[in-house]
Amino acid sequence: MIEVYSWPTPNGHKVHIMLEECGLPYRVIPVDIGNGGQFESHFLSLSPNNKIPAIIDPEGPDGQAITLFESGAILLYLAGKTGKFLATDTKGKYEVLQWLMFQVGGVGPMLGQAHHFRIYAPEKVPYAIERYSSEAQRLYRVMNKRLAGSTYFGGLHYSVADMAIFPWLRSWKNQGIELREYPHLKGWFDEINARPAVQRGLEVLSAQHKPLTNERARENLFGESQYKRH
Repeated sequence: MIEVYSWPTPNGHKVHIMLEECGLPYRVIPVDIGNGGQFESHFLSLSPNNKIPAIIDPEGPDGQAITLFESGAILLYLAGKTGKFLATDTKGKYEVLQWLMFQVGGVGPMLGQAHHFRIYAPEKVPYAIERYSSEAQRLYRVMNKRLAGSTYFGGLHYSVADMAIFPWLRSWKNQGIELREYPHLKGWFDEINARPAVQRGLEVLSAQHKPLTNERARENLFGESQYKRH
């Protein structure tokens, strides 16, 4: 059984959704990032960058256990393990991979910064708010344009690219976005959101979710703790 060290964040939900879609048995070990669980020695041995999620698969390649961190890498590993949600032909595979990389390199980091400066930063910095809100809008336009001519991000079939992007768009209001202004993207979003496996994935650890409003949580996520514990 796969062990998943995680928390109910967009990057955590990517992996929860993939596991549910694949039907793989798994056990979740909560890593409370507000309370500093990401800095515990055992978790750092799995994820040296102190970010969730991480997995241990005792039945990895050649029957040997494997440990992985980085949600994009985990999605690709699970796709390879199961033969699901990633095209097997070369062209189709790279169609999916380019959009997965788009999420990993663009959607996640940029929307994360929009969240930070719009919601969590201790002081309002107009330049940063404008910068990342504008970038969020640009990314939404890119995604809407793609889905105007494609059923899913990777082409005709639902894939790991859709699973990676979807959780990051659930907080569109916090990003300064009005989703209905992107009709092709909204139609896709509503379809993905209605999938039973997606709903099950979103329920993982949802009861433990809490607003990141106290000083301890802010320090663990945004303060000096990030730099002192390595």
